[in-house]
Amino acid sequence: MLINTKSIVSITEANQNFSKVARLVDELGAAIVLKNNVPRYVIIEFDQLRTEEAASNQEVMAAAQDFLKKHLAAFEELAK
Repeated sequence: MLINTKSIVSITEANQNFSKVARLVDELGAAIVLKNNVPRYVIIEFDQLRTEEAASNQEVMAAAQDFLKKHLAAFEELAK
């Protein structure tokens, strides 16, 4: 994940000015919240979460199919 340095806020700033964090998400697509100068939280739009979940499921299914094709002979032997 590439991080835009403009989207980084401290947890103190996020706590005191959440509307700024929401604006960052609207403008940049995500906000990174630092806790003790370490990235701790990512805030994204809810619709983007659904898109990410769908992409992840598709990636898992594709990986599973590749794995099954690669090891088909072993699975057929186990099925006997």
